[in-house]
Amino acid sequence: MKRTTGHHERTTLEGETVEAFVPEPLPPAPPVEVVGLLAERLRDAERALGRLEVAGAMIPSIDWFLYAFVRKEAVVSSQIEGTQATLVDLLRFETGETAEPGPDVEEVCNYVDALLFAREQLAAKDGLPLSLRLLNETHRRLMRGVRGADKQPGEVRRSQNWIGGSRPGNAIFVPPPPRLLPDLLGAFEKYLHDERTDLPPLVRAGLVHVQFETIHPYLDGNGRIGRLLITLALEHWKTLTQPLLYLSLFFKRHRSEYYRRLNLVRTDGDWEAWLDFFLDGVATIAEEGVVSARELFALIGNDRTRVLSASSLSLAAVRLFEALPRHPIVTVSSVMKILDASKPTAGRAIEALIASSVLVETTGKRRDRWFAYHAYLDRLRAGTELAGSA
Repeated sequence: MKRTTGHHERTTLEGETVEAFVPEPLPPAPPVEVVGLLAERLRDAERALGRLEVAGAMIPSIDWFLYAFVRKEAVVSSQIEGTQATLVDLLRFETGETAEPGPDVEEVCNYVDALLFAREQLAAKDGLPLSLRLLNETHRRLMRGVRGADKQPGEVRRSQNWIGGSRPGNAIFVPPPPRLLPDLLGAFEKYLHDERTDLPPLVRAGLVHVQFETIHPYLDGNGRIGRLLITLALEHWKTLTQPLLYLSLFFKRHRSEYYRRLNLVRTDGDWEAWLDFFLDGVATIAEEGVVSARELFALIGNDRTRVLSASSLSLAAVRLFEALPRHPIVTVSSVMKILDASKPTAGRAIEALIASSVLVETTGKRRDRWFAYHAYLDRLRAGTELAGSA
């Protein structure tokens, strides 16, 4: 279905005349029709999301599951933007035993902080609602002290930006001029709270992600905030009671197709093709989340049984084991803090879990050693590896 999804405005950028794209407000016109194959995609995605909700509810401690999902999303979403930090890099830094984190790890840490801040605001009675102000405050935390910190963190851009290419004249895409952003973002925020729509929340989430990416309201960090927006919108619209769905892994796997489908919306008004791709991503990642929940739950259950039956069992070892899903990489010093215990007690707890084949020493050194819950990490970090790494 051919649509006019926007128009171009001629603007001057770094001495070159370029055509900036200005999107029409949501919802699309003519309306998106969720029929045929698209309706099947929606049903599959909704069913998968329902199974993910059930899987989350069946886990004894949703906190450690969310801990894992949030950090995996932070790593993958940052990798899409070129960050080279891995999940292990992040977890090692979170032990408090490393020196300065380095810019890549710091960016991932900022993403975790930004995501947790946004969720806390939505959950709090007096917190910020899903709004431009919430996105601005989230963006401020995302960009704090890292690359892009000099590009108006937490503020809508006041200058023209562009995407791709070596200069404005050969850019892949030029977003709207800054003078038009107040009206565009006002309409965008109004759509977030439009209760008159009959479109399902998953479809709306797909629409608002594209619209945000097209407006590109910040000088940096738009991709990460735009992907986070999907999760926040679904939680805001009560589609998910817990933020268990993160699509960055799907977008990373199919990066070229992701950008191609976004562009087809702008050039051809093909919202249906984008939604087909988006809903396929929701179903795929939700189903993988269900499998991951089952595997991690079974792994921890089996390992708990082995720890409790070990001859070297101690209360400290049991307490450390129960803390591992939130601290899958530890040192003697970090275990002392986790258990509020002496160095000998921490050391014995670690040795007990090594004897139970739960912890594995990863450095091969006698001093400054690190210990990892390897079987847990192997399942968790699938998809977070950098290109070319093992």
